[in-house]
Amino acid sequence: MVTTILARYFAARFVLASLAVFAGIFALIITVDYIELMRRAASVSSVSGLFVAQTALFRVPLSLEKLMPFCILIGAMSCFLALSRRLELVVARASGISAWEFITPALLSALILGTLATTVYNPVSADMQERSKGMETQIFEGGNAPSSEGANFWINQATDDGQAVISAARSQEQGLKLTGVTVFRFDPSGPFKERIEAQEARLEQGRWVFKNVRRYGLDNPLAEEETYLLPTTLTAAQVRGSFSTPETVPFWQLPDYIRSSEKSGQATAGYRLQYHKLLARPFLLAAMVLLAAAVSLRFFRFGGVQKMVLSGVAAGFLLYVLSKVTEDLSKAELMHPLAAAWLPVCVGGLSGFLALLYQEDG
Repeated sequence: MVTTILARYFAARFVLASLAVFAGIFALIITVDYIELMRRAASVSSVSGLFVAQTALFRVPLSLEKLMPFCILIGAMSCFLALSRRLELVVARASGISAWEFITPALLSALILGTLATTVYNPVSADMQERSKGMETQIFEGGNAPSSEGANFWINQATDDGQAVISAARSQEQGLKLTGVTVFRFDPSGPFKERIEAQEARLEQGRWVFKNVRRYGLDNPLAEEETYLLPTTLTAAQVRGSFSTPETVPFWQLPDYIRSSEKSGQATAGYRLQYHKLLARPFLLAAMVLLAAAVSLRFFRFGGVQKMVLSGVAAGFLLYVLSKVTEDLSKAELMHPLAAAWLPVCVGGLSGFLALLYQEDG
């Protein structure tokens, strides 16, 4: 009974510490994002501050999802350091409970949090990200604002009418709806034909439907049209490969996206990597707990706690660098997505386990 009560106590302390770190980072990100959106929307008088705040709120979950391992690392370190400073770990050790036993509740809690993050939090964050794109489009109706992803999206199509290069500032609905659109059309023989600018475009069966269009031709004057249709042979899967990002696809839809991309001959490395990263997330969070335990269980009276904490932060940063390197190698198809997703988990988990094993059992 004592062990069960202690296990629940340690688990509760770990979860509360992790949620506190998560809430702190959430407040910091939304404040910075809100200030940036307000600066960009300063010239738009028809947009209220509340609408901008709601847009910033919907943009935050995706950023927080990427920082979740660091929230667990810092939360676990602060939890173990607090227990050690109040001598609660000393009492637990004196009662015959080993370090492995009072770390186990945190490990199990991290696995549960990681499972919830993959199956529940990820679909919600992806949906909120799509909604934020639509709200951002309402703020910057002209489509001339910088893309939220930091760069334009491009795709090339060739039909019997010639070649067309399509550029968009923002992408919604996984590429089926575009805003801030520019199209460069060429004759079948090769010469440039015209430039088309549109506020938005939507892909339908066999055609692009442009709204609020301006057409600039070499020999023709400027023409403004409410709607313009451009034939296309592109499918939804082909457009998705150029305009969508794997991070905005919900976990439960990734297998279907992978299958449809394979059938259309598109590269699936990014989607496969994202799928395996989400599957590995519970174990990555558990690996962060092991790293935190390896640098946070030292008694305060022994000294050197600051160096141990800094070494834990450095280990987390190096693990992040490793994950980015493997991610880039996987997207370049130089590493299998399975290895790229699970290598940081194995490295972080084994490093923390071996360090803790050496400290506790010599």
